[in-house]
Amino acid sequence: MTADTSTTDAPRFQIYRAADAPDYSETSCMEMSGLTDIITDGITRAEAAGASEGNVVKLLFAMPGLSLTYAWFKSGFPLPLHSHNADCLYYIVAGTLKLGTEELSAGDGFFVGRDVPYNYKPGPQGVEVLEFRTADTFDIRFLGKTTAFWDKTVAALQAERPKWATQRPPHELVAAQ
Repeated sequence: MTADTSTTDAPRFQIYRAADAPDYSETSCMEMSGLTDIITDGITRAEAAGASEGNVVKLLFAMPGLSLTYAWFKSGFPLPLHSHNADCLYYIVAGTLKLGTEELSAGDGFFVGRDVPYNYKPGPQGVEVLEFRTADTFDIRFLGKTTAFWDKTVAALQAERPKWATQRPPHELVAAQ
């Protein structure tokens, strides 16, 4: 199906399919900003400790000024404190997460304004979220500025990593019950 783009670059109607969604690593929708030597080293060490095994992030849909992302963070994934330069509305599809002192579950959500620092911790079965953003391209700015911050992140990755190899997305666990 093709979109009608006769009056603007934005489609007026478009279908997207999850099976066709590219992994974020295959897109240029999110770029890192504010990198320092400590942050770059921390990201490198986090990747070596298995960060990419603890999450799946796919771009479902994008058009000028709007994007929709699916993210599955596996149990205990230590999502580092970060911000984006676009507003974001999160909807929890399955699983749970802890945001500050609040525990949120399927059907719950939260809004994060542009440049507001945040992180959350996935629950024991992980969490699947939809992320609605007010931009089709945006940045990610990691805010862990010390080696100690990244040491803690790497230690958490190393502790949680063994659980991830056989972990299934939370929506599959609900469907199996």
